[in-house]
Amino acid sequence: MILSNATVATMTGREPYGLIREAAVVVRDGRIAWVGPEADLPADQDGPREDLGGRLVTPGLIDCHTHIVHGGDRAGEFEMRLEGASYEEVARAGGGIVSTVKATRAASEEALLSGALRFADALISEGVTAIEVKSGYGLDVETELRMLRAARAIERLRPVRVKTSFLGAHAVPAEYAGRNAAYIEEVCLPALRQAAAERLVDAVDGFCEGIAFSAAELEPLFAAARDLSLPVKLHAEQLSHQGGVQLATRYGALSADHVEYATEADARAMAEAGSVAVILPGAFYTLRETQAPPIEAFRAHGVAMALATDCNPGSSPMASLLLTMNMGCTLFRMTPEEALAGVTRHAARALGLQDTGAIAPGQRADLAIWDVGKPAELAYRIGYNPLYRRIFGGEG
Repeated sequence: MILSNATVATMTGREPYGLIREAAVVVRDGRIAWVGPEADLPADQDGPREDLGGRLVTPGLIDCHTHIVHGGDRAGEFEMRLEGASYEEVARAGGGIVSTVKATRAASEEALLSGALRFADALISEGVTAIEVKSGYGLDVETELRMLRAARAIERLRPVRVKTSFLGAHAVPAEYAGRNAAYIEEVCLPALRQAAAERLVDAVDGFCEGIAFSAAELEPLFAAARDLSLPVKLHAEQLSHQGGVQLATRYGALSADHVEYATEADARAMAEAGSVAVILPGAFYTLRETQAPPIEAFRAHGVAMALATDCNPGSSPMASLLLTMNMGCTLFRMTPEEALAGVTRHAARALGLQDTGAIAPGQRADLAIWDVGKPAELAYRIGYNPLYRRIFGGEG
């Protein structure tokens, strides 16, 4: 097909957004065959032509950090917190991650998949063509594998790519309280090896935080990932500075996520390692945090910044990547161009995807067509979805 009379944000080159006006995009065999000013369209590029009436074309959006496979919800504790209950009171009432672990362990694979599809559909409706999905609410071998199988099933039922991350080191279950190292050795490592044997996992993640695991406790997990030739990523420096970024960058991590408490030295290490900073404003907003990620340090050191929903039942119950873009701009003063790069080119890099995230010859034809004239409108509006059409692998 030939998409003509378009404004194309290629997300390549030196021009803002890689923008080409009065442009055409040629799609052939599920890939971008040509893109450029329509006046320069080669005569040998033929096929059905669609006039887009000047609409904006971007790469399909990518949500590179989600927890959409889980059981239950935590709306009740949301109410409790608003009524003044402390975190400890919520926990004593059975809330917090413990409640999600309990609900997830009790759910069948079919129930987990059904619940995840609701969030996947919401993201797809906003032009998303790739989603990362984590485990981490099972905290036992059987349930972690069940979560990953449910995640894998999403792309068999929906036109979307799914990349899975093993997050067995998300929290310490009650049965291992005070025995973090034993939990890693007896649960996480066996679960990871089994997930890798079943080809259920694309990357290995962990939560490096005072309420979760120390960098030293996570080291055996990352060493096992390296032995399995799996890339790593890490929830790092979200609530305090624990040295997670330094651990992640030593292992050449794809990304360090949250990073509110990252330092100048951390930004320098990420730049040297090529690790992406995944910015998650949904959790910052929901938890009413005040420490913003060091955006200026990331800019100064040339660290690629991605944006993601962090869609989860507790700290970021948000399933809108468009709202995430707006939050990145309003809460953290990212520019609209940085926001769009953060959900396209840089999000692809955070997942190790090399064939998507930009509009260029050879890339997958994963595209979003919008009823807007300027790319900044995608981050500017709140609660409005201007998606006109979504193309996935050249189809749609």
